[in-house]
Order: sequence, then C-alpha cells, then structure tokens
Amino acid sequence: MANPASAPKQEAAQHELVTSSAKGDFAKFEAEKLSFMERAHRFFHQHPTAAPAIVLLLAVAAFSFIIGDRFLHPYNMSLILQQVTIIGILGIAQTLIILTAGIDLSVGAIMVLTSVIMGRMAIDIGLPPFAALGIGLFAGAVCGYINGLLVTFFRLPPFIVTLGTWNIFFALNLWYSKSETIRSQAIDNVAPLLHWTGQTIEFFGAKLSYGSLLMLALFLLVWYTLNWTAWGRHVYATGDDPAAARLAGIRTDRILMSVYVVAGIVCAIGAWALIGRIGSVSPQAGMMANLDSITAVVIGGCSLFGGRGAIFGTLIGALVVGVFRNGLALAGVDVLWQEFTVGLLIIVAVGMDQWIREV
Repeated sequence: MANPASAPKQEAAQHELVTSSAKGDFAKFEAEKLSFMERAHRFFHQHPTAAPAIVLLLAVAAFSFIIGDRFLHPYNMSLILQQVTIIGILGIAQTLIILTAGIDLSVGAIMVLTSVIMGRMAIDIGLPPFAALGIGLFAGAVCGYINGLLVTFFRLPPFIVTLGTWNIFFALNLWYSKSETIRSQAIDNVAPLLHWTGQTIEFFGAKLSYGSLLMLALFLLVWYTLNWTAWGRHVYATGDDPAAARLAGIRTDRILMSVYVVAGIVCAIGAWALIGRIGSVSPQAGMMANLDSITAVVIGGCSLFGGRGAIFGTLIGALVVGVFRNGLALAGVDVLWQEFTVGLLIIVAVGMDQWIREV
C-alpha cells in the first residue's frame, strides 16, 4: 500500500519533469497596428467635438487669409457671436431633445410665441416687466410639456409631434399677436427689461451683447448639468438605450418629460434674447430658427440617433455656421451660395457621424 505522506513528493517530482520538458514559450501580446484612418476613427469616436472644432479653426484660418485683418477684427468676431446667439440658445434646447433620440421642429415657434406673450403682457396688459418675463418662461414650459406629453403618454414619434405643434404654436402666435409688431419705442418706454439682452458692453474693441453672454452662461449651466448630475447621466442613458435604462431603474418617461419642459424654458429664454436682438416683438421673426438649431447640433457632432454628443459641440457648430456666413458675406459671395455651403456642411457632418458610429 502506498504511503500517503509520499504523495506530495511524487506530485512535485512530476511537476518538475513536465516543466523541464517544456519549450519555454509564453504568450505574447503585440500592440495592435492601426492605420492612420483607424486611429483617426478612434480619436473622433472618443472626442465627438474634435471634428467640428478642427473645421472651425480651418475656416477661421482660411477666411483670415482670404479677407485679411478685417475678418479677425475684434468687432467682427463679436458680431459673429451676436449673430449666432439665437441659434446657439435654441441649439441648447435642440441638443437636449436629440440626446434622447428625438427631434424638435417646434423650437422656433415656441420662441416666437413666448416673445409675443412677453411683449403683449408688458405692453398691452401693463404687467411689470419681470412678471411678463416670468409668464413667458412659464408659457415655454407649457409648450414643452405638451410636446413631452404627446411623446411619452401617447407614444407618438417626436418628429410628427413637433411638426404638428410647430403649426399649432405658429397659428396661436398669429392669433394672439393679430399679426401686429410691437415697436421698439413702445418697449423702451414701458418694459426696457425686455431690451436688456440687446445692450452691449465694450471689451478690447469688441461689442459683446448681454444676450451673447447669457447664451454662454446657459451653455456652461447645461454642460455642468449633463456631465455632473444624475439627471444628465439619465438623459444620455435614455437616449442611448431606453430599454436598458428602464432595467437600470431610470424612469425614462419622466426624463423625457423633463427634457421637453426644460427645452421649452430654454426656447423662452431665446425669445428674450430675440427681442433684444431685433429690438421689437415680431410674430414673423425667427420662425425658421428650428432648422438652424438642428444645423448647429448636427455640425457640432451630436448624433441624431441619441445618447452621444456634447453640449459645447453645439456651440462650435453654431460658430461654424456663423463664421462661414460672415466670411462668405465679407468675401462678396451671394447669399444663395452661402446657403449652399451650409447645406453642404450639414451633409458632411451627417456622413462623419455615420462613419464615427461604426465599430
């Protein structure tokens, strides 16, 4: 009978025999060799705002070379910022919706409707300017709530819902305003607060409007909210995979509803900036701003499929549009070809998004 105490010695001897007969080879992990396009693909996938930022820098360099110092003058730079203020603010609202894999065609109509409400409340009814502004913000929240209710409760596609409410809000705007414009003089005399966003300050030769500064402050606030709060993470999760988000305990319907309400409030803030920008309350101003906001979001690298994008990409996208339109105008290019260029940028941006999303 074998001695149990000798069993470990026998196993050790057998292990040494197997080890000595081994060839000494071991697993090797070689670094993956990637082509330039593959490395670029991974870089842009990890940094979605890099592509529009590069386009912006190239556009500024090209126009400064073609036009000269006139383009890079601080006043012209500040003018571009003022020109993209409305697009940028509406782009914030549009970004929030697109991050949830939706789209909002009614942002321009909400902006114009709430601007008319602010003006009528202050001028016709005689409410204090702060109260008129607050009612306008509340009206924007109600418009966003209507969109969110139709999307979440009735399960209607966001594109169809907002296409319908775009027409509804536009009709209400014409009905309530009676297609009449409130002149700048009346606003200055009764509610100068509504013109505050149009006032400017001098800064090293540049004229910065308070509306532009308000836009930048909104971008910072929304950036912090999306990146450093639970609500922001839930927005991304809802847009990326709603089913997985629900399994993780996220109440996706509440998130969607809150996103549409916040977007409506942002549109109302855009209405305040619009009044300051044009100096009056016009029921016809900014009705096509919804398309410009989508342009800024798409060029800024935000995916139309939801769950991917950065809020500052929208700011860069709006600046790209502003730089191209301003530069082409200074170069004497016809407005027709300016719009042609913007349309081409949209197609290229969507193509880039499709390429970047490939795994």
